[in-house]
This record gives sequence, C-alpha cells and structure tokens, in this order.
Amino acid sequence: MKKATDLVKNKKAFFDYEILETYEAGIALLGSEIKSLRNHSGSLQDSYCEIINGEIWLLNSHIPQYKFTTSFTPSEKRKRKLLLHKSEILKIEKQTREKGNTIVPLAIYLKNRRAKVKIAVAKGKKAYDKRAKLKEKAQKSEISKHL
Repeated sequence: MKKATDLVKNKKAFFDYEILETYEAGIALLGSEIKSLRNHSGSLQDSYCEIINGEIWLLNSHIPQYKFTTSFTPSEKRKRKLLLHKSEILKIEKQTREKGNTIVPLAIYLKNRRAKVKIAVAKGKKAYDKRAKLKEKAQKSEISKHL
C-alpha cells in the first residue's frame, strides 16, 4: 500500500479551529480537475463543508482549470460532492448540531491513485486562544535559540 501524498493543505484550519475528530472522504472530481490537483494547484483557503439533503458537499474550494484542457472546463469554485458512508454522515451531522461546531476540510491527497479529502469536525477558536498559541510558539523558539 502506497503512502498518501498531500496535494493541497489547509494550514490555517489548525490555527483557526480546534480539531475534534477527522474523517477521510472520497471526492467526486472531473478529469481535468484531478489533473490540475496532481500539479499541486488548488486551494482550500476559506473552504468549508455543508450537509445538504443527507450528502456532504465541499464548498468554496478553488481548483483551477487544467491548462491543457481544450473542451469542457468546469467552474473553478463549483461545489463538489464528498463520498462517505451514510452512518458517517449521520455521525458528523449529529456532531455539527452542537453549538460552534463545523466541518472543515484539512487536505486533499492521493491514496491508491484516488483523490481523498481529510475533513474534520472542528470548533472555532477564540481570538485570545490564538494569541496564547502564538505567544507559546514564540517562547519555544526563543528557548531553542538560547540552547
């Protein structure tokens, strides 16, 4: 079994959210989108997931058009369906009903030649939590410089 290779990461998600639980979902892509992702182009910045009619959709993610495509080119910010088992969707839906919880995409990667999305049920951090994290990181780097 091959190791998964990250194509796109959402680095800001770990700063803005406290990750409660992660899931691996398949993603329904068109041919030119997967080729574009294999070139490591795309962005998960400001993207989120939503449950609509019992299905999870990835919204506001940016996958640019593949430059060698001549025919059909899909919209760069179209909504994309995530593929999960019904029991997982119900579990995620139950967790997101709690106040402050949301579904955040963390990464898109290849696993056994298939595109997967790592999503997480997360709780938004407060501004003071973020400042405390930055202060702690600065202190650690200061200590490591003096050693």
